[in-house]
Amino acid sequence: MPETLTLVSHRLCPYVQRAVISLAEKDVPFRRIDIDLSNKPEWFLRVSPLGKTPVLLIGETPIFESAVILEYLEDTRSPALHPADALARAEHRAWIEFGSAILNDIAGLYSAPDETTFSAKVVALRDKFARIEARLKAPWFDGESFTLVDAVFGPVFRYCDAFERIGDFGILADLPKVAAWRAALAARPAIKAAVSPDYPALLQNFLRARGSHLSRLMEGKALAA
Repeated sequence: MPETLTLVSHRLCPYVQRAVISLAEKDVPFRRIDIDLSNKPEWFLRVSPLGKTPVLLIGETPIFESAVILEYLEDTRSPALHPADALARAEHRAWIEFGSAILNDIAGLYSAPDETTFSAKVVALRDKFARIEARLKAPWFDGESFTLVDAVFGPVFRYCDAFERIGDFGILADLPKVAAWRAALAARPAIKAAVSPDYPALLQNFLRARGSHLSRLMEGKALAA
């Protein structure tokens, strides 16, 4: 009998979403446990040496770090979401790391204390998405097949949705291939189901509470409404 898979999660974590999307694309049953990262339970600290989500429990064995979880699922569950060719697979892994770098810039943007720092993060994100525009094929990242790179970028664009409700920062302007890819990802059932229905409101509350330049823009928009 296959061992039970349990995904330890935080409701806003984009790295958790990667694992959820992969599990859904592979049609793997699993149990999800959401925790509060500001008040981590003792049992969680025992299975997560870095104190971060996601953690995938295979029976009682914990696997932590999203990239490792994705590779474990590739090794053990079908269908494959990586290319079969070794060089193409390595390239995709590199673009997954690029997706993580974008998430770091996004965190820098929503945490930026002032307009100068915020604007610099906008430029950095714009540059990264322009690089993706040059690499994209259609309809998915690498053409006809949905891959782990697509799974990684579904959560990235959720932040863009939130930012666009606050203002037009031009991060994705005039990038038609990125726009089409973003729309395809948003419609993908596994990506849609990776978060709860109240995710947009939870994310807005999280951004508003940062005490950052973006938070102040949100407050200004609320007062003007």
